[in-house]
Amino acid sequence: MPIPSPAPGRTALIDHLVRTRIAGDVATPRDNNLSHYRKLAAGDRHFWLGLELGDRWTDEADVLAVMAERCGVVADPAHRTGHDTIDPRLTVDALDRMATVLRKAAEGRQRVLFATGHPGGLLDVHRSVAAALRAAGCEIVVIPAGLGAEDGAVVQFCDVAVLERGATLWHTHSPEPMAAVLDGLAREGRPLPDLVVADHGWAGRAGQRGIDAVGFADCNDPALFIGEAEGTVAVAVPLDDHVVDPRYYDPLTAYVIAAAGLTARP
Repeated sequence: MPIPSPAPGRTALIDHLVRTRIAGDVATPRDNNLSHYRKLAAGDRHFWLGLELGDRWTDEADVLAVMAERCGVVADPAHRTGHDTIDPRLTVDALDRMATVLRKAAEGRQRVLFATGHPGGLLDVHRSVAAALRAAGCEIVVIPAGLGAEDGAVVQFCDVAVLERGATLWHTHSPEPMAAVLDGLAREGRPLPDLVVADHGWAGRAGQRGIDAVGFADCNDPALFIGEAEGTVAVAVPLDDHVVDPRYYDPLTAYVIAAAGLTARP
């Protein structure tokens, strides 16, 4: 496991986010972002990430407005191609809000479930936060055995629930793995988590089920930001969720752990 990184200050973290393209000018193309906003507005549930949006977001322009406000994408609807942006200041603001939720979890020794649909980028972020919360006295929820979803197995790796197919951890936007975990806990008569720390459909479905959920989301994944705007998701942190080196997320992880008053663990 990596040695915990020292926590940067706000200005240093913003510089790092821009330099590594976790935020700032990100790799996600503008036309891809707009396509996803349009599909969400058209009712394509793949892009709802486990939330139930009804007919409240049928105008692509409204989705773009939320993304400009909460993620920092270019607000001009005439900007159709080329690059798009994530405002690093909004990323750090959201990390501060996430830290407040994590601090509350630690103080209350809550049951916390971690999950990721982006194991190639964010697995160690979740693992590190889980280790810090466990050290603070939280219970890290162990998922039931034998769960399946999306033609794969829902398993737990380094305290983080993931989707596995053929001995490979899979990238998934689906809410079904989280539904399988929550339903499995209920079948076993075990309490549901007090808090879910996740991304993609894992976070969206947990929030839709009424569980406090915080999550990371890219600028082409508008649903979690809409969920935050509506109050279904507690916090959505804007970032590029799969940059070229997962170690680039280490300063971000150190920052949120320190801001929550927790101690980083190797």
